[in-house]
Amino acid sequence: MRLAYLTVVNTFAVLGLLSLSDRDKDTEILVLRHQIAVLERQLGGRKVRFTPADRVLLAALLHRLRPQALGRMRLLVRPDTVLRWHRDLVRKRHAARSRPGRPGRPRTVRSVRVLVLRLVRENPAWGYRRVHGELLVPGVKAAPSTVWEILKKAGIDPAPGRSATTWAGFLSSQAEALLACDFFETVTLSGTRVFVLAVIEHHTRRIRVLGATTHPTTSWVAQAARNLVMDLQDAGCRARFLIRDRDGKFPELFDAVLADGGIEVVLSGVRMPRMNSIMERWVQTCRRELLDRTLIWNQHHLLHALREFERFYNGHRPHQGIANARPLRPLPSPITNLDQIAHLDIRRRQRLGGILHEYEHAA
Repeated sequence: MRLAYLTVVNTFAVLGLLSLSDRDKDTEILVLRHQIAVLERQLGGRKVRFTPADRVLLAALLHRLRPQALGRMRLLVRPDTVLRWHRDLVRKRHAARSRPGRPGRPRTVRSVRVLVLRLVRENPAWGYRRVHGELLVPGVKAAPSTVWEILKKAGIDPAPGRSATTWAGFLSSQAEALLACDFFETVTLSGTRVFVLAVIEHHTRRIRVLGATTHPTTSWVAQAARNLVMDLQDAGCRARFLIRDRDGKFPELFDAVLADGGIEVVLSGVRMPRMNSIMERWVQTCRRELLDRTLIWNQHHLLHALREFERFYNGHRPHQGIANARPLRPLPSPITNLDQIAHLDIRRRQRLGGILHEYEHAA
């Protein structure tokens, strides 16, 4: 719009010059040259900023003059700058005329991009060519360069840079063979500290409370390890590794008993509870849902409460880590009968005097 406005204004200015004599035109030229000199003196070496419309107009008016004639004129810019503006104007015009009429390569469908990123996320060791080959299996056609471009725009490094196995990836891949254990303590009403030893299975989230004692001696901890090995053998559990921290309550005999049962002990890092996150999470759940909501009288009362919570945790409580299933009981099939849904009869069963609630259909 500014360029059109300047063109119209200068057109009327040219028409106005037709009525002037040569003497008047020469006088106006001298006045304009003097005004430019005054402007340059006031600027003090600073550059004058021209808008794109101003550049186009000056280039269109002055491009027919020879460089020698431009050199004799009093301009705010150098003659080479005016010629460069004209070259840019011609180049843009040529580029606009040479632009193809049809659009270029179409964009990749969003569902394909999402699938490529999912394959890479689930298979960190795959390169872009391996991902391209996997796309052909379900019939998704895409060029290898397209897969490479999707990964580059998403900021995903090449396969050698992201194929290293992380601790979380190791735990997920070896969940069926992993156990985790930990000590945690609680205080009775008399002020006695009681230490509880528990073990959890990573794959099923089944918890086993091995016992509680006020003095976790070497013989007591070793006997708990023997009981754990026998329970695993009776249940047919194929555990190969057990994760524990570096607590001094675990003697060397504890590791030796597990080694005799074919279970290798893996120590977590110093002050790294996330390396044993599943067990730490269960301890937090036990405190929040049981120990923080009841008063423990003595060690016998604590064992009774822990056994009840163990049965509740393994048989009824859903777990988000295993798709809200239960360790010892699978989820029932969803109710599809509309009449049954409209007339639900859910009964509550209380454990530990109402601390724990179980809900199920009435018999």
